Amino acid sequence: MPPTVSVVVPTHNSSKTLAACLAAIHRQRHPVTEVIVVDDASTDDTREIARRFPCRLLVTDRNVGPAAARNRGIQASSGDLIFFLDSDCAPEPDALGNALAILRDQPDVACVHGIYSLEPLIDDGPVEAYRLLHGHYWRLRNVGRVRTTLFAICLIRREVFTSVGLFDEKLRASEDVEIGDRMGDRYGIVLTDTMVCRHDDDDRLGALLHKQFRRSQMLIPVARAERGPAGIRANTRAGLLTATLVPATLPTALLTGGWPVLSLLFLVLFTVAEPALLRFVLRQRGPAFTAFFIGVHLLVQLAVVSGALVGGVRHLLDRDFGPTRASLAAKTSR
Repeated sequence: MPPTVSVVVPTHNSSKTLAACLAAIHRQRHPVTEVIVVDDASTDDTREIARRFPCRLLVTDRNVGPAAARNRGIQASSGDLIFFLDSDCAPEPDALGNALAILRDQPDVACVHGIYSLEPLIDDGPVEAYRLLHGHYWRLRNVGRVRTTLFAICLIRREVFTSVGLFDEKLRASEDVEIGDRMGDRYGIVLTDTMVCRHDDDDRLGALLHKQFRRSQMLIPVARAERGPAGIRANTRAGLLTATLVPATLPTALLTGGWPVLSLLFLVLFTVAEPALLRFVLRQRGPAFTAFFIGVHLLVQLAVVSGALVGGVRHLLDRDFGPTRASLAAKTSR
């Protein structure tokens, strides 16, 4: 008998994309056993949209975050395999079948996750195009055996949760990275470019920067809790460092007659810090968009660094700020 597959879709205020997500699930060439939508206290008509589709709808009475929503879906599901999908993602028809083939052909693999398409789910302009280009690039760069799990589109064996536990509900960001580290060397993890979804990403610069700042606050606490080698990183150290030095060296203009020579130098170094990314964007969208991409990318890197620094300080002052296991370890060592 082929394995049964439960689909779990955590969602919050996803009226814009949920119908496309659920329609794409039902277009999968490999049939699914059940679809469970976990509505995390939406205030729009998300629940009404879910009820139009053959799925089981679970509703939280307060907003608990994606980790807790996924946990509720896991506990309510019955499949041998769980296909996680974010509600702003629409998988290509062969996505599930391709992931199943990897699990079948590589018995030591317990988790397969995929990449974003360059084609948006809904085209909302240049900021979203930036996000999709970068998101597609860094996932494609890491295709193969990895130590990190990314649950936007992911197929995983149920036994993993029995063994390592559920998602850490304290985390509203990096919860997938944290559970991937707990999987460690016990379970194989594959990032594949054969499991593809179209994604509706951030399309407003302010909202994007705020999200990056908020989410990156968990980077240092989660990294300090990691027991194995660092997993997938969307941003390189060279890019983060040179981006930070662009504004950091602006005061030196007072010593050079008003010309921010060092800042301009670090801007050039930032531009070429990831030559493969630069070539990729040029090839995909041309020089004009590449200039726009570099400007937005600089701001995003600064938001990530700022958030990481704030999160690091918060973690030092309050060890409860971060993964549960890090908090327990800190209390045990006292």
